[in-house]
Amino acid sequence: MLSRFPVLSQIPKGVWVVGGVSMLMDISSESIHSLLPLFMMTTLGTSVLFIGLIEGLAEATALFIKVFSGAISDYLGQRKGLALLGYGLGALSKPLFALASSSGMVLGARLMDRTGKGIRGAPRDALVADVTPPEMRGAAYGLRQSMDTTGAFLGPLLAVSLMLLLDNDFRTVFWIALIPGLLSVALLYFGLQEPKNPVEHKRTNPIKRANLKRLGKACWWVIGLGAVFTLARFSEAFLVLRAQQSGVPLAFIPLVMVVMNVLYSLSAYPFGKLSDGMSHTRLLQWGLMVLISADVVLALSSHWIGIILGVALWGVHMGMTQGLLAAMVAKTAPADLRGTAFGIFSLVSGVGLLIASVSAGAIWEMFGAQYTFYAGAVICLVTLAYLHKTPGEAQ
Repeated sequence: MLSRFPVLSQIPKGVWVVGGVSMLMDISSESIHSLLPLFMMTTLGTSVLFIGLIEGLAEATALFIKVFSGAISDYLGQRKGLALLGYGLGALSKPLFALASSSGMVLGARLMDRTGKGIRGAPRDALVADVTPPEMRGAAYGLRQSMDTTGAFLGPLLAVSLMLLLDNDFRTVFWIALIPGLLSVALLYFGLQEPKNPVEHKRTNPIKRANLKRLGKACWWVIGLGAVFTLARFSEAFLVLRAQQSGVPLAFIPLVMVVMNVLYSLSAYPFGKLSDGMSHTRLLQWGLMVLISADVVLALSSHWIGIILGVALWGVHMGMTQGLLAAMVAKTAPADLRGTAFGIFSLVSGVGLLIASVSAGAIWEMFGAQYTFYAGAVICLVTLAYLHKTPGEAQ
């Protein structure tokens, strides 16, 4: 039973280090991102539609680049170097937000930041699988996601504290965010020993046609699922903007992301551990039902209590599904193509996220905020239908 339902002490050290690196970078990133929509609207005069475009382009860039970084890590059989490059770019992008004087400069900083995320993402996710036995990968991905998300709620808490201390000085907060980003790079460099030749195979081009065929029907189904899921879940920037409509004071609006990420962090490991012993598609269905509830609550609520409830449900949905999807990719992909599979999964998810975020911004401006969330609920229902066609080996 212990091998099937591992305790935290059984999870390899490398997973803890990767989780710590993710946590520090998320403290850095989320202390900026939780304020960025407000900074763009109040300081730079950016429209909601352009904010949606920036968010969609930035996240899609990260997910697109993962294809190539994952394939390169498979070809070289090395993950850490690419991860270091990606985290380094993420850290170096932080001062650009503080210097931004236009929406275009913010877009450039976001693209640099997300380029770093794209470079590090697939090698990092593949590295977790390389160091973890198959029977505890759900728990390992859940733990990494939980630690990552701990940083995602500590970042907005830091942002709120600094905004109160510094009299709403966005730019100084952005400068301070550089510090945990640099610590993240240092921890990865000094703290992680990559396994020697984690995959033994003849080096070939991972994205040539023959290798893409080797991914198999189940893996391609999971990749398609990633795209459908991101269509149903647009950028969290819209949660921040919805909170602003409820009359929450400016300095406290980042607490919305704290609530979401606390629930995300608390639920990611337990649900990841649960996924090691139950049907993956059943758990994904439960997660979609929670997201539908979140969308309906956010659409109907105008008071801050209702907004917080909707955001909390959104966080639980993330905890139920995000680590699980990563574990499903690791399960269905051949070991020597795992980085490539994560990269392609991220690419199609990025296309879905770009479409979802731009569409959400357009719906918001044309019809109102509530219809943005109603649309998300409808797409969740379509995703539930997709899950009924699960290949047996992906379950």
